[in-house]
Amino acid sequence: MKKKTIATILLTLISAACGGGPSSYRAEATTKQAHLELSTGTTFAIRLDRALSTARNRRGDSFGGTLEQPVRVDGTEVVPQGTKFTGHVTASQSSGRLDGRGVLDMTLDAFDLNGQRYPITTSIDARTTEAHKKRNIELIGGGAGVGALVGGLTGGGKGAAIGAGVGAAGGAGVAAATGRKEIEVPAETVVRFSLKRPVDIAQ
Repeated sequence: MKKKTIATILLTLISAACGGGPSSYRAEATTKQAHLELSTGTTFAIRLDRALSTARNRRGDSFGGTLEQPVRVDGTEVVPQGTKFTGHVTASQSSGRLDGRGVLDMTLDAFDLNGQRYPITTSIDARTTEAHKKRNIELIGGGAGVGALVGGLTGGGKGAAIGAGVGAAGGAGVAAATGRKEIEVPAETVVRFSLKRPVDIAQ
């Protein structure tokens, strides 16, 4: 029994020495993955899944989108068209009724590729409305002038003063009713973001 046991052990050791080492090396080599880096400044063109608006959305609201154009590194496609991205609204504010600008900012947070989620940091897409303070002032001033004219015709100097006050209030009402501006980004809009930090992608 001892001779058989020793012979078996020797055969096992010889077999391991001849074939075990290289086999283990080959197995390890085949499991290693290649990696490619998306550098800072890489651009993602994202088609939004739904509309975003200062009237409905608030800071922190999430949104989704799909990659409109594939991203390549040295000619190799790294992130294919149709890859799903997620992001969030970083600022959302309607313009004031009498002054100020509407603001809607958004950024990307991550994308899913080959069953893996890659967190990312990107630039912010910032949108603002035009200022409209001057127009509102003109509306208020015009209302005051009309009110003063009507008041003067009906009640002299005192009527003019009262009419001017009523007219100004009316002008402010018109400005308040029509002056607020919202930002609307329709669904299917393509928005571009750029990486602020590199991302390592497993191939």
